[in-house]
Amino acid sequence: MSNAAASIDNASKSMTDIMALCKRRGFIFQASEIYGGVNGFWDYGPQGAQLKKNLRDAWWQDCVVTPPIGPDGDEVSIVGLDSCIIQNPKVWEASGHVGGFSDPMQTCRQCKKLLRADHVWELLRESEWVQSFADAFEPSDDPDFIRFRSDAAMEWARKKGKKLAPGLALVRNPTVTLSWLVESLGANPDSSMDIATLLRHVATEQQAATGLVTPCPHCGGDLTEPREFNLMFKTYLGATATEDDVAYLRPETAQGIFINYKNVLDSTRVKVPFGIAQTGKAFRNEVTPRNFTFRSREFEQMEIEFFCHPDESRKWYEFWRDWRMNWWESLGLAGVNLQLREHDADELAHYAKTGAGTSDIEYRFPFTAPGFGELEGVADRSNFDLKQHAEHGNTKLEYFDQERNERYLPNVIEPSAGLDRGVLALLCEAYTPDPERPSKIFMRFDPRVAPTKAAVFPLVNKDGMPEVGKKLQTALRRRFGAVEYDPKQSIGKRYARMDEVGCPFCFTIDGETLTDQTVTVRHRDTLAQERIAIDKVEGFLAEKLGVS
Repeated sequence: MSNAAASIDNASKSMTDIMALCKRRGFIFQASEIYGGVNGFWDYGPQGAQLKKNLRDAWWQDCVVTPPIGPDGDEVSIVGLDSCIIQNPKVWEASGHVGGFSDPMQTCRQCKKLLRADHVWELLRESEWVQSFADAFEPSDDPDFIRFRSDAAMEWARKKGKKLAPGLALVRNPTVTLSWLVESLGANPDSSMDIATLLRHVATEQQAATGLVTPCPHCGGDLTEPREFNLMFKTYLGATATEDDVAYLRPETAQGIFINYKNVLDSTRVKVPFGIAQTGKAFRNEVTPRNFTFRSREFEQMEIEFFCHPDESRKWYEFWRDWRMNWWESLGLAGVNLQLREHDADELAHYAKTGAGTSDIEYRFPFTAPGFGELEGVADRSNFDLKQHAEHGNTKLEYFDQERNERYLPNVIEPSAGLDRGVLALLCEAYTPDPERPSKIFMRFDPRVAPTKAAVFPLVNKDGMPEVGKKLQTALRRRFGAVEYDPKQSIGKRYARMDEVGCPFCFTIDGETLTDQTVTVRHRDTLAQERIAIDKVEGFLAEKLGVS
């Protein structure tokens, strides 16, 4: 009998296998796949769309509908909002996105590909040609060094280098490139050199004129100096499409909350401290979208902007930081793959430099292992955004606090989570190898977010079993939503399919059901089976799913 592990280090999991499962079982597809796809965009299939909805609904339920108890012992005041993707472009001027929302970019002079400067060395470490080049030499005692030999370098350039790195100076002009390298090594041309320095040498054809250059991760060509590249998607409003009609797809949902802060105050009975919550699409023209859905050009956010008195910002910052960490743990991410990391002073964004702090809730994805990637950020944004919009919008946004008899711009604590990254984390965490099962793996979702809550199987598709099974499935769907009915294939294959979509409970109608009105329930995680009365199934499932 199999037993599910409490938490498996994702360093042991294959992202390739997880992506293959996502396509095979209808979680995530490449957007526009039949036309060759489009980089940085992904579509959610039937299982993925439901998983994403379940995570979004859980966030909304726990943050807005039944919010937590705050540090003062009272229920936190949170209201919802749904703002537009396109806003007046002055919004993005005020927020700093038009002038400052950019990344330093480099272009390869050989293959013309555009790269984020801060991603180049990470991409080089993963590059096929770099790995092939390193394999051409004997390993050094230090994994960051290569025992360089000029003859091995020349041999690699003539053979594998031509195919894998046609733009590399060593491949295009090996004699000149190696002459500079040998001159740098001096009397010991066959010696150990750190990989980063060696890669710069083999990418440099005219060292005296250009100095050492950084190679392109794709073709090995030399890169231009970094230049700024704005990440916002630009569009036009109306038919004339002149520069006067420019608008932008929002790069974040937060600004829609800030510009509606006064509307919410004027139209509801909320008072500081309170929060405004929103989920929705955002768009960033990432130059190097990568790592499946982790870094996409279209993505969905779950954000709260929580407004509080400046003197209470640290209290609320610490509350939201800790509560958000606990929330992710409650959905099954507790264990070795989740951590809370406080930012150092030199990491703080411009809007957070005077605040109580910034923390990241980080998850160890298979592609970041042994490191971590950001899942959610919690930041004290001070009053930066309200101050900017008050100034640029020529609007008074100060709050009059009757209890304090004081007028002030509130500080803002922002818990900002990526919904798509949350789904990806749930998929990676749920992926559980188990060689004892026919499927060899199962998806160990927390029942609350599992896309398929239960499945009903007639043991055979005859003898009255399909009628009983369909009636049970219809009753369960009315209450629990996603409950599957599957009468085809062997029972083992049906169990295996449900394991791969993470269905926590399967109910089988068999011969005994027709005589004693009981069914077999199979537990996904333990493979245990038990008989329960068919009229008790709904109550059993409600208890296991935590549904009242």
